[in-house]
Amino acid sequence: MKGDKYFQTRTVGRYGYGDNHFCTTICLGDWWAKHGTRAIDHFGRLHEPIRLAPENAWIKDYDYNHDGPTQHHFLNKLTSERIPLTSEQYNDNAYTIERARQT
Repeated sequence: MKGDKYFQTRTVGRYGYGDNHFCTTICLGDWWAKHGTRAIDHFGRLHEPIRLAPENAWIKDYDYNHDGPTQHHFLNKLTSERIPLTSEQYNDNAYTIERARQT
């Protein structure tokens, strides 16, 4: 090439595919085709289906209210049952559904 010419790919920061790691979905697909199996092997494969039962379907959740206090609770994703929580209990990673049921 003559002079100061150079080739440059598009900058990733402008596109934001795959959590800003890929410039296009084509790049994302190319990466997955080449490395997807290795990624799954690294993070672990499921050999048995995950069975969701009412006993293990609890998550910490909240209802945001811009006009008032946010309502925190345990939510059962299968039965829609709710157990109220304080914001301190919600933010405490050691506070589990078992502890909430004891009170």
